[in-house]
Amino acid sequence: MLSVQRNRTQNTSSNQAALIRGGAEYFALLQKLIDGAEERIHLQFYIFDPDATGKSVSRALIAAAQRGVKIYILLDAYGSQKLSRNFIDVWKEAGIYFRWFQPFFKSNKFYLGRRLHHKIVVVDSYHSLVSGLNISDRYNDTPEATAWLDWGLYCKGSVSWQLEEVCRKRMKLRPPKDRPANPIKAGQCEIGVRVNDWVGRRQEITRMYLKMLREARESVVVMTPYFMPGYEFKRSLKAAARRGAKVQMILTENSDIPIAKYAERYMYQWLLENRIEIWEYKKNVLHGKIASVDGKMATVGSYNVNNLSAYASIELNLEVIDPELAGEIESRLRKIIQNDCVQITPEAFKKRANLFNTIGEALAYNFFRFMLFLFTLRIRHPE
Repeated sequence: MLSVQRNRTQNTSSNQAALIRGGAEYFALLQKLIDGAEERIHLQFYIFDPDATGKSVSRALIAAAQRGVKIYILLDAYGSQKLSRNFIDVWKEAGIYFRWFQPFFKSNKFYLGRRLHHKIVVVDSYHSLVSGLNISDRYNDTPEATAWLDWGLYCKGSVSWQLEEVCRKRMKLRPPKDRPANPIKAGQCEIGVRVNDWVGRRQEITRMYLKMLREARESVVVMTPYFMPGYEFKRSLKAAARRGAKVQMILTENSDIPIAKYAERYMYQWLLENRIEIWEYKKNVLHGKIASVDGKMATVGSYNVNNLSAYASIELNLEVIDPELAGEIESRLRKIIQNDCVQITPEAFKKRANLFNTIGEALAYNFFRFMLFLFTLRIRHPE
């Protein structure tokens, strides 16, 4: 049963938004936003690595702090454990306000495995980036390798203020006295902030996905890594396909966690039996979390379609209710399908199936189900 909702933000239409592909496009925009900041920057990520990409972003943040911009950084203590104390001390010496999100086993209100998994940047209460990307070379285009496939949504307008409120509450900061003026007129792009945080009794992303699937009539395109959906998501996918919607799943061929891919493939027979198309992305590792329904609604963010995102990690997605932008998102996903994916048809699935693979996939699937149960085990009931 889904938990009680609290603090759900209202949609706002006073926005402009654009889909940003991960890699060089994303990090060039991030650099531009940091360089152009005038008052404050909020930056909250799961992973911030001290590699070339991390050092480049760090230099930009330090330069912004030195010209008087107030900077607030919140990182997950597990995901960003490669950061040294010296690296963080340099930030603090520059005047950057830094905090770790609750480390393992040190919170009096948590689930085992609860992590800060969202990826948010807000600049001057007006510009914002919500994505599935972390600050690390693997998400950037480098001379050595191309970036993992990922997506972000760049927004200007009222939703950025709402995102800043999310960041401030997570950092336990007081809100600013005055809300900045928004030059964008209402009616341009309707966007809603959706948060999943089981401890905080919020399952807005899970509910949003189920609502989108219930309303689907023509098309559903979901791109997600680590696909291990719960019962309600599977039931809603199946119902959408039975209503006649063309349901397409874009999954990865090459996972950064090979055993997770084994577990995922155990579900292929169920997907095919329910007339759900499977497309495996071939060019690189797929890390994007994005979906479109009927070319009218879409979502982008950090939420993976599995129980770890549903019941343990803190996630944030943006819900887009705008035919122009949602249609563009669906169009770009279909180009990925056409140019960079291979379809797993029933015939192709049968050719790949053998006793060894079937047993291995079943073992991996049940292992991951057990691990997801373990990592979403409630240690203490949230107050």
